[in-house]
Amino acid sequence: MTEWLAHRADVLPRHPAAVLGDRTLTYSELDAAATALAHQLIDLGVQPGDRVALLALNSLEFVVAVHAVPRAGAILLPLNARLTVPELAYQLNDAGAKVLLYHERTAAQAADAARVAHVGKLFDISGVLSAQCSVPGAGHSAPATQHSALRSSGPFAIIYTSGTTGAPKGAVLSFENFFASAAASAFNMGVLPGDRWVACLPMFHIGGLSIVTRSAIYGTTVVVHPAFDEHEVNAELRERGATLLSVVPTMLQRMLDADDLGYPASVRGVLVGGGPVTKELLERAADRGLPVLQTYGLTEATSQVTTLAPADALSHLGSAGKPLLGTRIRVDAPPGEPGEILVQGPTVTSGYWNRPEATAKALRDGWLHTGDIGRLDEDGFLYVLDRRDDLIVSGGENVYPAEVEGVIKGFAGVVDVAVVGLPDEQWGQVVAAAIVAGEGFDAAALDAYLRTRLAGYKVPRVLRLVESLPVTASGKVRRNVVRENLRRT
Repeated sequence: MTEWLAHRADVLPRHPAAVLGDRTLTYSELDAAATALAHQLIDLGVQPGDRVALLALNSLEFVVAVHAVPRAGAILLPLNARLTVPELAYQLNDAGAKVLLYHERTAAQAADAARVAHVGKLFDISGVLSAQCSVPGAGHSAPATQHSALRSSGPFAIIYTSGTTGAPKGAVLSFENFFASAAASAFNMGVLPGDRWVACLPMFHIGGLSIVTRSAIYGTTVVVHPAFDEHEVNAELRERGATLLSVVPTMLQRMLDADDLGYPASVRGVLVGGGPVTKELLERAADRGLPVLQTYGLTEATSQVTTLAPADALSHLGSAGKPLLGTRIRVDAPPGEPGEILVQGPTVTSGYWNRPEATAKALRDGWLHTGDIGRLDEDGFLYVLDRRDDLIVSGGENVYPAEVEGVIKGFAGVVDVAVVGLPDEQWGQVVAAAIVAGEGFDAAALDAYLRTRLAGYKVPRVLRLVESLPVTASGKVRRNVVRENLRRT
């Protein structure tokens, strides 16, 4: 298979590949910028199979880097820009990153993370679209420049994700995984030559990154938003011809709350993941002309697994729909009963980076054991009941209780702690902690302590001191009881 970007630059050189505000990159321009950056990476000593980290916010430069890193033969390591320096350093060390790419808005954060992780090579991608960087200069160690020779199989990216226990793990996703995901989405939603997919989800997450890769595979346009702004997204759909959008429920609600205007028929679909959509929100969206497609996905399956069409939304309220083409799901329980969701298909990861035990645990008998709990109704529609056991999803961001508990336990005066998610109208869930405190515990100092070690969305917004934590006979904390106790106080 010819590399995606190379193919599109050959057949659609003048078609818009990426747009941000009044800036547009055609496929020819994106191809040239990616080649230039690939040259620069090789000049930095990047070898085939090396991991190149990318710490940046949504930008055209981010899009260039996504294509340039594999063009240099390396594996892309997108980093969550909301993480703290220790969290970033862990991922850099675990993946063995050779180079850290950064953007002007993440320069200080990148420098600190590189210093802690002992990554010796940093590169600022802020200038990759300048005139002097558009064409490789003489003396560069040339990567494969013939399009037919560019790498288009094997590992494409390593994206870190966590379970409720243990350290974050890097899911290895291949060119083939991303292509299969794009193909499945195309069979589900169709592809039109003039499609413009709004990327307001963070591109360092699989939901945002898959929009970038999918658009290149299709030869359509990704419309980049630096961050989510409901007014800007509404204008994109109504005034600038955007046809597709991916959001989480909180974002959809903010869009509908922003005004009472309708949406044009040119909007073909709004993918909503990260939690169920309420009946009230579905009805409001439908009344305003937004075709909402509820979806369930995860990093290890390269984003989408199941999607619920608008026609089924109200008749199967709360469902995430049926599997996309090529994907199989089953629930490890009797028909109609809750059980673990298992996934099989060409979008599923080959495993976790340097984690053979975790890989063996997750991939058994040809099935990905997601850790998510769900049920299938009599018509085969999937209902996701709990995500990754005790995973907290706050504003579309995943928060893993064990990680937060580990940091809290390192604070003076904490005897024990349990972290759970509590329902929240705005964010879906908020992080809450029940703490057994000992001598010298200072709640105010704890908040400051956590904010230097955890991303802001992971810091508990609800904190309760308790005499003891409810446990099972084997000593395991009963999180469901903790959750109910916190909801009553």
